[in-house]
Amino acid sequence: MKIVLTRRLPAAVGAKLRSAGDVVAPSESEFRAGELAAHLTDADALVTMLTDPIRAAAIDAAPRLKIIANVAVGFDNIDVSYARSKNIVVTNTPDVLTDAVAELTWALILAVARRVVEGDRTVRARAWNGWAFDYMLGAGLAGKQLGIVGGGRIGRAVAARAGAFGMRVAMARTAQSLDQLLNTSDVVSLHVPLTPETRHLIDRTALARMKRSAYLINTSRGPVVDEEALAWALAERLIAGAALDVYEQEPRVTADLLRLDNVVLTPHLGSATTETRTAMADLAADNVVAVLGGRPPLTPVP
Repeated sequence: MKIVLTRRLPAAVGAKLRSAGDVVAPSESEFRAGELAAHLTDADALVTMLTDPIRAAAIDAAPRLKIIANVAVGFDNIDVSYARSKNIVVTNTPDVLTDAVAELTWALILAVARRVVEGDRTVRARAWNGWAFDYMLGAGLAGKQLGIVGGGRIGRAVAARAGAFGMRVAMARTAQSLDQLLNTSDVVSLHVPLTPETRHLIDRTALARMKRSAYLINTSRGPVVDEEALAWALAERLIAGAALDVYEQEPRVTADLLRLDNVVLTPHLGSATTETRTAMADLAADNVVAVLGGRPPLTPVP
């Protein structure tokens, strides 16, 4: 069996995969142009990252492929339907990153509401002239409403932590309840998968429905938010602020967002803890070992 990795993985994970076959990985951070396609011609398993677009052409180049194991909970980078039509199993890594993403979501909520990043920039620029009663005031969270858009594992984990900050929770389950949630929430946190229905779910119309004192948080997928519309809403102070960990065209960020002080921007750190990334890679390896051994996958894409 031949197992192709699009990125190098922790040594223990590599050892697990080598128990099931010969492992091929890039010598540097990723394969050079054309290398991956060449390795796919006789590959039995492919371990991918969310930044790897695996479409019909790549799948057609791999006639022996039995499994694509995505090291991510999302799978919009893979043409799942086409893979299934070729009898290829597609797996992801749910559950193991839930707590890490929920923790980062709360870090972003606190950072934007209490102006942590803006304050850090001010101190580093030596522009702080000392304490003042009304200087750089933020917003408290106690007694406010946290609106969760997307009631999956991560959305529920974020909601479960709201009580620690004295917040009440609302969840949107229909288009009508989304409108109500946008109208009434002080913080709106996005936790939906990227689908045709959720692309630009948050557009100018949605942003105009939000409170002027509200904050928007996105740790789901970048294209769920229309970045140009968000930059407009922030510049016009239609909402108080935003915090983003994902972007429409990663790693590019809409230039207008970079010029605004009322937005916190992080480089897709949702699952970025040593423990979580290792667990994700380990679960992907378990899926590969199972399928190549003739057993069902542990976490097939639903």
